[in-house]
Amino acid sequence: MSNALPPCPQCESAYVYEDQNQLTCPECGHAWNPNAISSTSDGVMVTDAHGNILKDGDTVTLIKDLKVKGSSSVVKVGTKVKINRLVEGDHNIDCKITGIGPMMLKSEFVKKA
Repeated sequence: MSNALPPCPQCESAYVYEDQNQLTCPECGHAWNPNAISSTSDGVMVTDAHGNILKDGDTVTLIKDLKVKGSSSVVKVGTKVKINRLVEGDHNIDCKITGIGPMMLKSEFVKKA
């Protein structure tokens, strides 16, 4: 193993290995391109359901129907949403959805558009 490889950004494991043009962590299964890593000014790194790195201002598409808590509304699959900012926590995407209003979404339910 090469000591020059950075630790996994998700679990900080040192057992990272190269797989073609990306790095892979055998402990948590996270794979990333070391040349494409970008983070927000807060240092928060958020990935979508397919592992693409998201940043403030990106447009994402919902991959699942989501019920709006406290309402009978549903945000449908395929709805495009612009990310206002990324935050730490369970619901890490702060956005505004047309017809619904401001919402917090989980990154596991979106893909980069």
